Amino acid sequence: MNRNVIILAAGKGTRMKSDLPKVLHQVGGKAMVELVLDTSVAAGANRIVTVVGHGGAAVAELLAGRSEFAEQKEQLGTAHAIRMTEPILGDSTGTTIIMSGDAPLFTVDTINSLFDYHAQSGNAVTVLTALAPNPKGYGRIVRTADGSDVLRIVEQKDANVAEQAINEVNTGVYAFDNQLLFTALREVKNDNAQGEYYLPDTLEILRNAGHTVGAFTMADFDESMGVNDRVALAQANAVIRKRINEQHMRNGVTMIDPTNTYIDVDVKIGSDTIIEPNVYIKGKSVIGKHVTITTGSRIVDSVIEDNVVIDASRLDQAQMQTNSDAGPFAHLRPKAILEAGAHVGNFVELKNARLGKDSKMGHLSYAGDAEIGREVNIGAGTIFVNYDGIHKHATTVGDRAFIGSNTKLIAPVHLADETITAAGSTITDDLPLHAMGIARARQTTKPDFWQRTPLFEKFGAIDERKH
Repeated sequence: MNRNVIILAAGKGTRMKSDLPKVLHQVGGKAMVELVLDTSVAAGANRIVTVVGHGGAAVAELLAGRSEFAEQKEQLGTAHAIRMTEPILGDSTGTTIIMSGDAPLFTVDTINSLFDYHAQSGNAVTVLTALAPNPKGYGRIVRTADGSDVLRIVEQKDANVAEQAINEVNTGVYAFDNQLLFTALREVKNDNAQGEYYLPDTLEILRNAGHTVGAFTMADFDESMGVNDRVALAQANAVIRKRINEQHMRNGVTMIDPTNTYIDVDVKIGSDTIIEPNVYIKGKSVIGKHVTITTGSRIVDSVIEDNVVIDASRLDQAQMQTNSDAGPFAHLRPKAILEAGAHVGNFVELKNARLGKDSKMGHLSYAGDAEIGREVNIGAGTIFVNYDGIHKHATTVGDRAFIGSNTKLIAPVHLADETITAAGSTITDDLPLHAMGIARARQTTKPDFWQRTPLFEKFGAIDERKH
């Protein structure tokens, strides 16, 4: 049986007070509407149609190739929005689930179970419900006397005392027989104070036509959270962060303080990895096994292999191979690669640079557009000078080279295997195998120069007999 999903993503979201369309605000490192789409795909949806309106071009760009699109040019209610999909889905058979692009927390298990339940029930429509600890503000589910079917959904403002005591609430997700959905939509009227066409009106239309309206109650009320403002956005992020962290911990990851560990939904982490508090791992980062990540680290779209140590450092589109380590306070920028066993220490920065196996770059150095060989030692204060103001240029350093402290390598330049630079040198020419490069002025010593300076007038001179 066909499984369709319609994602409602046309609203402006004025309560967000944002130039960004509401559904593009992120939860767990992804736009809310993309999370809904991911869930739909994972639940086996054959066709997904996203209804766009405000900011529709940006939504369509994000979901391009993964969804079809219908445009709601005027915001005339949820039923009107779904009618915009009729040219795409009107001839389809099977089940269509309607979801909101600003309700990103529904799990694959819940949506898959709703598809299955609806198909087995024979209902014309199945409402996804939840048991709310505090149902105030939600539409209450009023069932038939035997509890089997849904009699009506009563909004908070219309509920009597008995109905307000009901804690089963409408989550805003519905599963419809697709053909009956569009049949009912054609009968929805807008004779209400807002002049809009409301999707819940289809339930009464279908029931009056002799069809069954049922409900499927999901286990976790938190999944139903909709995001209408920044407060709810923060709450949704807290829910999904807890869910993400618990899953990683069940898979063998140690988190010292999971409430202060921030991991995006697409991140993968191997077992026996230890993560200290105040760590951010974002994007599509992949972390291996037996990795240690200390407080203050931020890792974005990077690949970290097994047995790596990241100490209070920042990585962005970088790669660290097995047994390498970085930090404290290292910065690996895009296309930085540390090969196996390589080390970068405090205040070291790499961009588009590969540090070879077992090479070390201990402190206060920068390498950009560089290929550095194996077992190289790079002294403190070394700068790979790669930019002439217009173009970037490359530097290569061979295996087992020794770069003295405070060396400047002016690209383009090549240092062969087992070369040496003297501390304080500015290297502009290539160095052949086993050569040493010295590029600094000879020291000149001027005796008794102290007495010629204003310092002498201020401090005098130290007794020479002490020296």
